[in-house]
Amino acid sequence: MPDVKIPHDALVLIGDGEKALFLRNKGHAARLSLVIEEVLAQDNPATRDQGTERPGRSFAGTGTRRSAMEQTDWHRLGEERFAVDLALALRRYAQAARFKELIVVAPPRVLGNLRKAFHRDVAERISGEIAKELTGHPLEDIQRLLAG
Repeated sequence: MPDVKIPHDALVLIGDGEKALFLRNKGHAARLSLVIEEVLAQDNPATRDQGTERPGRSFAGTGTRRSAMEQTDWHRLGEERFAVDLALALRRYAQAARFKELIVVAPPRVLGNLRKAFHRDVAERISGEIAKELTGHPLEDIQRLLAG
């Protein structure tokens, strides 16, 4: 794990494209005590389970040649929408002065989506980022992995 210190009372977002945990460090940087404040989730099945038809075909501007259209990645679009939802939730937290420091833990692609979606009020309070998937782990394991 990267060496990111999580200070007392910092908010920790553990997220992926379908689930997010908002955790509060009630302990100290050297001895974490993470408490769940909120859990957000969305149903985001794989693209194969969301699309019912094959991708279409289009005609070139001239002639009779046709080319296949790329299939829409519904799962990835769902991840991007969820990142926007998380960014909005964190903005509400920031506006309500519910955190001074934020640590964001998410897989690299989701982390990139979050960075694009964060409002300045949230981005200014980020004190650390960890590009890792932890949402599937129990709270005890998350705490142990983040403590290093």
